[in-house]
Amino acid sequence: MDAGLCALGAGIAVGLGSLCSIGEGLVCSHAIDGMARNPEMVGQLRSNMIVAVALCESTAIYSLVVAILIIFLMGMPALAA
Repeated sequence: MDAGLCALGAGIAVGLGSLCSIGEGLVCSHAIDGMARNPEMVGQLRSNMIVAVALCESTAIYSLVVAILIIFLMGMPALAA
């Protein structure tokens, strides 16, 4: 496979994985809105927010791993063999 196409695929994987930051921002902003509207639920909202942000972040980490695998295993055939 052409090295340029591997770099393009890795760039797309990282680019789409970085969109998870938009989701993390939305989760945090809505959790803060909920905390401001209902102060009694701060503990439960905070724990749910942390779990949701961790799930979003794991998606970004998986996309980074996919990009690294694309570059090193498909981009360099000598390492794949």
